[in-house]
Amino acid sequence: MNGFLLNKGTKILSEVNSQPIGHAIRIFTRDLEKRMTDAETIENRIKLIKVHNLDQEQYQIDVLSHDVMEIKASNDLGFVYALLFISHKFLKIKPFWFWMDQEIEPMDIAEIPIKTYISPQKAVKYRGWFINDEVLIDYMCEKYQSDELWDMAFEALLRCGGNMVIPGTDRNSRKYRQKAADTGLWITHHHAEPLGAEMFTRAYPKLEPFFKKYPDLFHQLWEEGIVEQKEHNTIYNLGFRGQGDYPFWSDDPEYDTPQKRGALISDLINIQYEMVKTHVKDPVCCTNLYGEIMELYNEGHIHLNPEIIKIWADNGYGKMVSRRQGNTNLRVPALPDSEGRHGIYYHVSFYDLQAANHMTMLPNSVDMVNDELHHAFSKGVRDFLIVNCSNIRPHVYYLDAVRKIWEGNAIASKSHAVQFAAEYFGEAEGVAECFSEYAKCAVKYGKHEDDHAGEQFYNFGVRVLASQWMKDHKNHSPQFTWAAGNVSFDRQVQYFKNTCVTGKTFTNLYDKCSRVSNTLDGKQKLLFDSTIFLQTKIHLYCIQGVLAFCEAYEAFAGENYRSAFFKAGQASEKFMAANTEMRHSEYENWDGFHENDCFSNCKFTAYVLKNLMSYIRVIGDGPRFFNWQRELFYTEEERRIMLLTNVRNYPTDDEIYAVMKKRKAEEIKV
Repeated sequence: MNGFLLNKGTKILSEVNSQPIGHAIRIFTRDLEKRMTDAETIENRIKLIKVHNLDQEQYQIDVLSHDVMEIKASNDLGFVYALLFISHKFLKIKPFWFWMDQEIEPMDIAEIPIKTYISPQKAVKYRGWFINDEVLIDYMCEKYQSDELWDMAFEALLRCGGNMVIPGTDRNSRKYRQKAADTGLWITHHHAEPLGAEMFTRAYPKLEPFFKKYPDLFHQLWEEGIVEQKEHNTIYNLGFRGQGDYPFWSDDPEYDTPQKRGALISDLINIQYEMVKTHVKDPVCCTNLYGEIMELYNEGHIHLNPEIIKIWADNGYGKMVSRRQGNTNLRVPALPDSEGRHGIYYHVSFYDLQAANHMTMLPNSVDMVNDELHHAFSKGVRDFLIVNCSNIRPHVYYLDAVRKIWEGNAIASKSHAVQFAAEYFGEAEGVAECFSEYAKCAVKYGKHEDDHAGEQFYNFGVRVLASQWMKDHKNHSPQFTWAAGNVSFDRQVQYFKNTCVTGKTFTNLYDKCSRVSNTLDGKQKLLFDSTIFLQTKIHLYCIQGVLAFCEAYEAFAGENYRSAFFKAGQASEKFMAANTEMRHSEYENWDGFHENDCFSNCKFTAYVLKNLMSYIRVIGDGPRFFNWQRELFYTEEERRIMLLTNVRNYPTDDEIYAVMKKRKAEEIKV
């Protein structure tokens, strides 16, 4: 052997001591313990040497002999990336090893050839994740009284070459800020939480959140936020949006024109920028041109210091256009047309109460993601890229795609699927095809290339329409006009049905996944079944639930109430089946992971449909409630003799539905 012999006896000697380097050394040492056996223990050294001739985050690894390796870097992240590069390249610990259940097989020794390794240049200066809508992670941490998932999130981000994070939403962003900073990551902030300061309404719950009324209190909160983070590497997010994910003028009617709104936002951002400069030398600051803010900026109502990074956002579905706001979808291009400092806020997961994906993957292709991000790079977006990663595990496939892109690679759907499958499923046949086919099956709800539905489309669609049905089905649902238009309720339901019929292509993917699953065993089968196969089932069962729901309404409109009741029951069962599949996919580290699906919430959709069954029964069998009982539970002779209305307690909805299920369709005339 002529190279450096990496083994359990390898020691790291560092002339630099810091929290991030200590954290990286602990990860590397743990990786050695996981991978290496005790068969050979050779004492050799990896030396960490600080130099000043390398750029920030750059590293140089000089493998000098079988017992000496030197890692040179100019700052903490350079050393962190170098150690994680060795872990990935030679110990074969993959970027998402934890999130994708990598089985780490033992080895005696790993030989690293004698040569020099130089870190590659990244396509974007600041790149990272927004751990947002983190209801699954948060629930697991509370359930097990452990922050392991947060630790593993920060580690995975570093392994992906990320250097920046928004460490959670609202209280979590403050709670996990120090933990993230200790890994070496830069801290930045949610666009609704300027400067990472405590939100006004939390600090002063009894006061109206009006800047004009309480400027000193706002200034104080901002100042405290700046000071709290000035010792960290912080990218201060400047702005003034509101006390939540909506504009401030929703609370303050005084700002009733674009000019007034833009003037206030401009003034406050520049005030915040000057405040940061009083505490931080050469600060890095950004502001989000998101939603209504982008519209004001494009109309010339917002004026910013050129040093502030302007962050443009996709529409939540991976397309660089303005997002849909309720029923308004202007699709204004969301990219700069001038030079300057620019960045992107990009979603692989989104939550919009309409059609986005939270529990399932982005329903648009890797090809589209690649094209959108590289087009943004060509427009001068090179300073900042933060990705809404949600709860990470459902979105690893697309997070891995973005990792490759911010490393400077151009990728394609098919090749990415092949590489991803090889990385996490080895030589198992058919896995890559299942991943690459996923986006092709997605339901297309609109005319644009990115108008593909995540699981929220089925769940919110059913809940919105079921609510309208029970309230007033003679009028359309205003909450569904974004999708079906301002048409009658009947036509909204028909649109929903016609749209989701196209999703039956998930049946083919289901069959393909089933065949692949049957060829796998052990951990590999568990992983496959709880990732791409699970997501296929969620889509398919929810689509089947939508179609049964629409058929229930058609029967109801035709006054065939028993049939409507039965179809609503079938719909409820399908959504509950999707929830059941999520719960069945839980094991080991993921026990309880889907329990708090409180956003898409298939189980609640099933519950709403149960209520719809009761409503239909009231219309069809009320107010006496004995006709269905006689027709379904009594013999024909007993039904014809009407001396007593009923001889047993009224059955519940579930009991009626159970009898219907047992009978053939022709027997119960459905």
